Amino acid sequence: MKTSSPPPKPAPALPSSAKTSRRPAAAIPSFALYGESATPGQEVLHIEEVESRSRLNRWEIEPHVHHGLYQVLWVLQGSAEVVLDEWREAAQGPAAIVVPPGVVHGFRFAPDTDGLVLTFSARLLVEGEFQSVGEAFRALFTAPGVLQFAPEDGAAARLDALFRELAAEFALPGTAESPVAGWLARAVVWRLAQASAQGRQAQGERAHRHQALFTRFLLLVEQHFLAHWPLERYASRLGLSTQRLNRLVRAESGRSALELVHERLTREACRRLVYTAAPAANLAAELGFEDAAYFSRFFKRRTGLSPQRYRQAHRAQD
Repeated sequence: MKTSSPPPKPAPALPSSAKTSRRPAAAIPSFALYGESATPGQEVLHIEEVESRSRLNRWEIEPHVHHGLYQVLWVLQGSAEVVLDEWREAAQGPAAIVVPPGVVHGFRFAPDTDGLVLTFSARLLVEGEFQSVGEAFRALFTAPGVLQFAPEDGAAARLDALFRELAAEFALPGTAESPVAGWLARAVVWRLAQASAQGRQAQGERAHRHQALFTRFLLLVEQHFLAHWPLERYASRLGLSTQRLNRLVRAESGRSALELVHERLTREACRRLVYTAAPAANLAAELGFEDAAYFSRFFKRRTGLSPQRYRQAHRAQD
C-alpha cells in the first residue's frame, strides 16, 4: 500500500502531480452533501454509494468544498481522477481518498465505479471513548491525499468490509438513535490511519533500500569504469534489470546510469590530461579505449574540447 498527498503549501509528495488553475473563491460551491445546501452547526454522519450522485452527473463531481465536514471516498473497483485543491491525483481501486474540511475537491469516475462516500462531522467521532484514538483521526486528516492499496492487500478487504457494514447499518430504520454507525465510522478512520502510517513507513524503507542500491552502484562504477562494463553487468551485480537500474539512478540523481558512468570516465580523463604528460593516444589506452580517435570524439562530446585543446587550455591557465 502506498500513500500520496499534495505538497504542503507554500508536500508531497506530488509530487509528480500536475497543477490545475485555481478558481476564484466565489466560484467554488460549498455543500453539506454534494448538491445540498450546508446548514451551519449541522452534525452529519452519512454514507452512500459513489454511483448515487455521480451516475446522475455522468460520473463527474464538479470541484466543491465542505466546511466543517470530513470526507473519505472508498473506491473498491474502478478509478477516479481526483482534484485536491491545486493538485491532481489518479486513484485506482482499491483506494481511499481523504478530504479534510475546506479542501476543494472534485472527481471524474470511470463508469460503474464501485465505492462508497463517507461524510461526517468531527464531533460525532471524537467524543466519548474515541478520545483515546483521537491521534489517529488527526494524523489521517492532516492533509488531503490518496491511499492506494494493492488488490491482494488484506487491509483493503478489511476496510471494504467495514465500509459495507457501515452502509448497511446506516440504511436500517432508527439509525439516528443507534450508536453502531458511529462505532463503525470510528473503526474506518482508525483502520485508515493505520494504513496511512504503514504506507509512510514502507515508503521510508523503500527509499532507504533505493539509496543503498544507488551507493552500491556508485562503488561499482568507481571500481570498474576503466573496464567499460556494460550497464547489463552493473545491473546484474545489483540484482536488477537494466530498466530498473536506470529508474533507480534517475530517481536518485536525475541522470541515467550510463550518464554517471560516462561522467566518471570523463573526470578521470580530465585529471590525467592535466596532471600527466602522456600523449592523448596513450591516455586513451589507459582509460580503456581501444581506439584513440573514438576517445577523442567521446571527450569532445562531453567537454566541448578535444583532449589536446583541453590540455593546452589548462596549461595556458597555469
